[in-house]
Amino acid sequence: MRIVLRSFFVLTFSILLIVAGTSCSTGNRPHSLILPEQRTFQIRTPDELPKSRIPDISEPVTVSTPVPPQESDKPSQQMSLNDALNEAFRNSEVIRVLSGSTATSVAATVYDTAIANTRIDSEHGVFDPQISVQNNFRRSEIPGAILDSDVLPGSRITGSRTDDYDMDLDLSKTTLSGGTARFGVRTNPSRTQPGVFALDPQNRSSLELSYVQPLLQGAGIKPNMVPIVLARIDTERSYFQFKDAVQQLVQSVINAYWDLVLARTEHWARLQQVKQGQEAFDRESARLKRGFGEVSDVAQTRLALANFQASLIAAEGNLLQREAALQSIMGLPPSHRPRLIPTTSPLDTQVKFEWDQLLRMAELHRPDLIELKLILEADQQQRLLAKNQALPQVDAVMLYRWNGLEGETPSGHHISSDSSQFTDWTLGVNFSVPLGLRQARASLRRLDLILARDRANIQQKLLNTVHILSENIRDLDQSYAQYEAFQETRIAARDNLNQQLSEQDRGRVIFLNVLRAITDWGNAVTQEARSLIQYNALLAKLERNTGTILETHGVRFHEERNQSVGPLWIFEDQPNYPTRLKPDMDKERYLKGEGPAENIFNLEDPLNYRNDTRSIPDTDTPDDQSGK
Repeated sequence: MRIVLRSFFVLTFSILLIVAGTSCSTGNRPHSLILPEQRTFQIRTPDELPKSRIPDISEPVTVSTPVPPQESDKPSQQMSLNDALNEAFRNSEVIRVLSGSTATSVAATVYDTAIANTRIDSEHGVFDPQISVQNNFRRSEIPGAILDSDVLPGSRITGSRTDDYDMDLDLSKTTLSGGTARFGVRTNPSRTQPGVFALDPQNRSSLELSYVQPLLQGAGIKPNMVPIVLARIDTERSYFQFKDAVQQLVQSVINAYWDLVLARTEHWARLQQVKQGQEAFDRESARLKRGFGEVSDVAQTRLALANFQASLIAAEGNLLQREAALQSIMGLPPSHRPRLIPTTSPLDTQVKFEWDQLLRMAELHRPDLIELKLILEADQQQRLLAKNQALPQVDAVMLYRWNGLEGETPSGHHISSDSSQFTDWTLGVNFSVPLGLRQARASLRRLDLILARDRANIQQKLLNTVHILSENIRDLDQSYAQYEAFQETRIAARDNLNQQLSEQDRGRVIFLNVLRAITDWGNAVTQEARSLIQYNALLAKLERNTGTILETHGVRFHEERNQSVGPLWIFEDQPNYPTRLKPDMDKERYLKGEGPAENIFNLEDPLNYRNDTRSIPDTDTPDDQSGK
């Protein structure tokens, strides 16, 4: 009855503790014994989330934003294409690519390859020795009843107590061939009372050596090395994926740089058109005031000037966007006003290529092709493992154990067995196999098909590469031919503009002809610059399509390392491990230049040929009248 009451009180007390814990858990207190049910949505407000550091960046500049006084005195920053690439590499923890006028991050960082590299050590850990030690102290008291005539009921309750200690030590090692070696030690001293026993206290002990070696499934160094090889292939894939992202970064910087050169050229051309339109409007207005002009001419020049000014605003906006794009791809914040002056001129000579050499370079260096090759290698490793798993399980088993016993006799003497008096041994071969091996062989067939698929993917990628390179070569040839044609167009447009302005000064042509000449000249300048910029952008595209854009620009990867905990951290200093893979340039491919890059287009003010001191004629000559 006492035992029943005691058990009842223990159970009641436990229930009270649980109920108390549940009632206290309404506010999610950490001391609750039972966590509450989640019966509502618990969403934190945005201001409860961790705050991010916002950089100190001023309001962006627009075409109508006045330049702040503190910014107006800042000198323009001259920047070569090498400088732009180096700046982008300095800010390349997260790789960016150009998307329109802003840069967007891709799924690649300088840490990815180092993260993938850690898996190799994780797979190596399978073959590290494993040690385990178990220590257990126990006391066991077992009640019992015995007959006793000396007491009134005739029986009494007594019991025995045993105090013992178990220590198990196991040291095991998985070998590269798939076997498992094991060394084990066991000791079990114990004491029992009351009573007289042959040995008390006594200690049973054993020493064991065993080895299990698979003979078919799980046997062999190559199948057991598959996880490590796959981890190394994953590291290589991560490296080439990162390399491909850096190639996109380099191409984006080059494109953004050339786009800025083009925007500056177009802005200059539109500015010259405004100056010419303003000069024509002022001239006709002055003539009208003096009674020599026509109202229609003033209206026409005014309309032309307004159109030129609208085009200039668009060119200014495009210039701001192009500079912001270059700053964005370089990882810089936007500045108050365009201050970047490109000094590297685009290449204006045609480059010839060997078609077979381009194909060989693409097959050897393109990261996407390399990744497909690595995927094929991984498939082959997976097939090697699947082929091994399709074999029957046959294991050779070997064990030898030394057993010992020692203790104290009732007379107080200590006795023990000899070290080799009692031994166990086991030799055997264990066999097991699913009848038909259907699952394993289906996996093997699946991997055979995957291998065939991935080989076909490589061939298709090669075919796509051939078409991409063919299109690239055609576009390059077309762009350079257009550049040469637009060179002639610009010269002809300049001569035509000069002739029309000269004829206008003599009063022999109407302003509509001059307006058309001004427009044609501005468009010719822009088209010449655009075709050459496109040609240089296509050169960078060809380098990326062959996978050699980094090698061409002298870009190398530097492995940065940091100290971390190693496998022997207790006995040695912390070793260094890869942490980041940073791109950098070890040579300068592009010349810096001494002036703005757009000077390559021979930008000259078409109004310079005029004599600035020439005055408007007071009277119309007969030639002036006849020319109208």
